[in-house]
Amino acid sequence: MTIIISLLLLASLLPHLTFTAHVNVGIVNGTKAKPHSRPYMVSLQAYGHHICGGFLISDQFVLTAAHCWNRRNILMVVVGAHDLRDSKSSDHIRVKSYIPHPKYKSSRLYADIMLLKLEKKVNLNNKVGVIPLPNEGEDVKAACSVAGWGMLTDGSMSNLLMEAKVSVMNNNECRNRWGPSYSVSQMICVYGYGGSCQGDSGGPLVCGNTAVGITSFGSHRHCNSPKHPNVYTKISSYIQWIRTIIGNL
Repeated sequence: MTIIISLLLLASLLPHLTFTAHVNVGIVNGTKAKPHSRPYMVSLQAYGHHICGGFLISDQFVLTAAHCWNRRNILMVVVGAHDLRDSKSSDHIRVKSYIPHPKYKSSRLYADIMLLKLEKKVNLNNKVGVIPLPNEGEDVKAACSVAGWGMLTDGSMSNLLMEAKVSVMNNNECRNRWGPSYSVSQMICVYGYGGSCQGDSGGPLVCGNTAVGITSFGSHRHCNSPKHPNVYTKISSYIQWIRTIIGNL
């Protein structure tokens, strides 16, 4: 049986943290993103360490993966960052409300989606911005990209935001590769020379200028596996839930 691995930073690298979810697979074989070319990207941090990505969908809400929070850690959201070594100059905002999807289960990583309401609104500028979401049921384009501060090809974590071009796979092929772990209606899988790895969880799969997926899980053997491609939560399946939450908070 293939073991799936959520794309969190390895718990062994962060002795102060205790993760109960699967360990996740940063961008491998990627390139450095142009500084602040993806102003919607945020770094989710605990005890000063980057653990996941996320992205701004409004001036007070971040969208990320539900498995990035173990219901005990207090997350800090860093906005406007490119080089995490310089993140002290970026805005650090506490999370006011953690809202994982009610159907999320860490054992299967279904509904691996979570909204974070920030304690204060961010100042939108040329370094901090929001990314649009798809319409409900909208089809996903084939040519897309992913980004994050996760693990590199040499096994080290990246201080710089990295990115890679990817292509969306046929849903039936994804199902054949992953079996019952893959939900055609709730997930997307992609392939490419580069892809997501540990620490990239929660970051967006971007097609055009729209965030269509959330980095969720991949193979436990190695990042960006051709045999078991990385899987993303399909945002268009959760648009009504997102709108309901944002409208009520």
